[in-house]
Amino acid sequence: METPSYLAVEGVISVGKTEFARRLAGQLDAKLVLEDPDSNPFLHDFYQDMRRYAFPTEVCFLLQRHKQLLALPQRDLFHQITVSDYLFARNRIFANLTLDESELKLYENLLAVLEKDIPKPDVVIYLQASTDQLIERAARRSPALDQGPTPDYIRTLNEMYNRFFLHYWETPLLIVNANEFDALCSETNVRTVVDLIQQPRFGTEYYIPQSRDHSTLELPS
Repeated sequence: METPSYLAVEGVISVGKTEFARRLAGQLDAKLVLEDPDSNPFLHDFYQDMRRYAFPTEVCFLLQRHKQLLALPQRDLFHQITVSDYLFARNRIFANLTLDESELKLYENLLAVLEKDIPKPDVVIYLQASTDQLIERAARRSPALDQGPTPDYIRTLNEMYNRFFLHYWETPLLIVNANEFDALCSETNVRTVVDLIQQPRFGTEYYIPQSRDHSTLELPS
């Protein structure tokens, strides 16, 4: 078995991808690359007025992610494995959700230029949770309604994520049920994910973490 050198953890806002990426990196003694949404100066205004601030918000995130991931091919000698808490291709999901037609065309032109420089991960891990779970977790993170995503935004975003990964083929994909986050982040289940990604992979596979109550995956139709 051989561990992939670059892993990307993905999932909808509040699913817990950053914490899971931390645990995964700990198990693998890997370099951790984390997105920093708080450094986007437009994000707070975006949640108050999405239509007005969508374009600068998405462009800022695009440039931040591009800058971070450009450094990945030059891995240092002590961290041959890298784990990130996002996939560069996820930019299209948010752009298609938030931008109007003219903005989207401009954004796609910029994205087409930038993504040529970005290495593709060896494996993508998509943490999938039900919409109700995501809304509940988002409410705990941002109690004030104007400081975070609305339930309708999360519902639509979850549908778009499921649709995106239903048709995702660029790299091997492991879809993990994240409805029970405490179970997902247990040492046993993180080790199981490590074992799974070390095996030769092709296409899409699914994993339901061990727990007393196995929740059902919300698969796209």
